[in-house]
Amino acid sequence: MNAADLAAIKAIHRELNIPADYAFNRGLTPQLNVAETNLVTIAIKSDGGWVQLTKVAASAWDEMVKSASTANVILMPLSGFRSYTHQAEIIRRKLNNGQLIGNILTAIAAPGYSEHHTGMALDIGTESDPPLEESFAHTVAFRWLQSHANSFGFRMSYPRENRHGMVYEPWHWCWHESSD
Repeated sequence: MNAADLAAIKAIHRELNIPADYAFNRGLTPQLNVAETNLVTIAIKSDGGWVQLTKVAASAWDEMVKSASTANVILMPLSGFRSYTHQAEIIRRKLNNGQLIGNILTAIAAPGYSEHHTGMALDIGTESDPPLEESFAHTVAFRWLQSHANSFGFRMSYPRENRHGMVYEPWHWCWHESSD
C-alpha cells in the first residue's frame, strides 16, 4: 500500500472513529484498491450499478457459473469491487441510521481492509432468497458452492466464528491465485 493510500485510509478511519488498533485486533491485512482499468463488468444490478471483478477472477467466476448451471444451480453476483471511498460511504449510511461503529465493523470491513477492494471478492445470492442474509446458507446454491467453489479458486471468507470477528457471511466469497 503506498503512502497516499495509507494516509487516505487513516483519515477516513479518524473521521469514522474506527479504532487505531482495529486491523491488529482483528488480524486483518491491508487490501489494495485494484486499478479500475483492471476490472470487468460481470453483471448490472437492478439499480443500474455494476458488479465488477478483476479479469482473472471474472474468468473463474464465469467458469464456476457455467459449471453450477449444469447442476441447475443459478448463482447471482450481488456485489463485487468496492473502493475505499465506497466502503466509507456504506459505513457513513449505517452511522447515520444510528448504528454504532463497533457493531458496523462486525458486518463490514473498514476501508482499506475489505476484500472487495481487490476486485476478487463478491457477494453471491439467488433470485429467490433475500440478499446478504444468513438464510443463503440454507440454499442449494450455497451447498453447491461449499462442494465446488474451491475448485474454481473461490473460498468463503467469513465462516462461523471466524478469526476476524466478522459475522457469518455465507454469501461472501473471494477468489485466490491458487486453491488448496
